[in-house]
Amino acid sequence: MSNMLSSSNQQKYFLYDDPTDMRKDFAGLSGLVRQHMDHDLLSGDVFLLR
Repeated sequence: MSNMLSSSNQQKYFLYDDPTDMRKDFAGLSGLVRQHMDHDLLSGDVFLLR
């Protein structure tokens, strides 16, 4: 499940609310953002993982 938090600046903040294994390497965490949140990591947006 992902939610978007609003902000007054240009960046969008996305929250991935499911528990995340933070021991994953960059490839694993970036894959989570691409697959489950369907967003580009280079967009300038902020992705918050729980």
